[in-house]
Amino acid sequence: MPHSPAVTPDTAPRPEVARIDGVSKRFTIRKDSSIKERIVTLGRAGRRHKQDFWALRDVTLDIFAGETIGLIGHNGSGKSTLLKVIGGIIQPTTGTVEERGRLAALLELGAGFHPDLTGRENVFLNASVLGLSREETEARFDEIVAFAAIGDFIDTQVKFYSSGMYVRLAFAVAVHTDPDVLLVDEVLAVGDEAFQRKCMDRIRDFQRQGRTIILVSHALDQVVDLCSRCVLLDKGHVLYDGEPTVAVARFRDLLEERRIGEKADIATEQQRRAGAITEVTAVAVGRGAGETVQPGDDLEIRIAVEADRLDSWVCRIQIDDTMGQKVFATGSDWLDMPVPALEGDGEVVFALKSPAFGGGKYFVNATLIDDDGQTLYNIMQATSFNVAPDPRAIGHLRIAVEGNAVSAIS
Repeated sequence: MPHSPAVTPDTAPRPEVARIDGVSKRFTIRKDSSIKERIVTLGRAGRRHKQDFWALRDVTLDIFAGETIGLIGHNGSGKSTLLKVIGGIIQPTTGTVEERGRLAALLELGAGFHPDLTGRENVFLNASVLGLSREETEARFDEIVAFAAIGDFIDTQVKFYSSGMYVRLAFAVAVHTDPDVLLVDEVLAVGDEAFQRKCMDRIRDFQRQGRTIILVSHALDQVVDLCSRCVLLDKGHVLYDGEPTVAVARFRDLLEERRIGEKADIATEQQRRAGAITEVTAVAVGRGAGETVQPGDDLEIRIAVEADRLDSWVCRIQIDDTMGQKVFATGSDWLDMPVPALEGDGEVVFALKSPAFGGGKYFVNATLIDDDGQTLYNIMQATSFNVAPDPRAIGHLRIAVEGNAVSAIS
């Protein structure tokens, strides 16, 4: 379903700047790589040497003025293809795209730059492609160069530029064309930290000015921070269109399902000799497994263990964030929790009382260790759970905060 603009008694609905209606895009993948092979496979037999790939399938979206929209999904889900269709870089196989206003696209590093031209010449060339007259470009030239911070290199051929200089100049030109719609494809992930902060400041300036921004990013925290709306794509289909926190949570669930589906739990020879096989089978949250952890909920982690015989052993768990950073770890030995000898099936339960995790997805690792400190079995990211986002803060901790503002004393 198309996304509808919010309407309140005090505000009129925002105008549409783009309408994507039933858009599908097909690419043909050829399996014959050389001209000779293509000649040999001409005619009916050649059909076996090519395959259709649908990057987009019946995508319908309404985009409204002033929105910042994030496009997220797996590699190959259709994000960049959709951005290029919106930007008019490629034409859809079926469906229509209608748009209005000046559009600037940052889809690839230095796209539209000629390597044999200088930075100055490329500024005028790229600005003209983006719709600026020569007089408008001349009036903004000094500001563009200052933003790009490439100094004396402006009159050097861009083929001698570093990738950072490339993207700085490309971004500077795009954001100084006063676009109504800005399309950004992973460009904000390039460059040093100072330039990334400068880009983010300009993006926020655009947001305050009511411009429309559509960006593709794998930095999910950045999407939640920047975007007012998020579209989750999977295999060319729109799976979700709405709140960024919900879209990101659903995407992380998809990533987890994919990881589990690709994972093969094969014990090593050492583990088989030890006779210890363990698996985290469930994470029970609140009223039941799979529910989102809410503030005040207890979190119960159950580790099912199967062994020929384990006389003396300990069990440890570790909880990581989506970047693999350790958030919490404990173990039966650290808790002085006796673990009986095991022959057959057993279970270890860790009950976390009202854990103060911040919003997001977390992964559980489990490890069995013997008396000598040797790892008997280790299973990484055995399962995961989601924690409800905190609208008042971000980070790994949920902390009750009281604020107080005082006026200046004259």
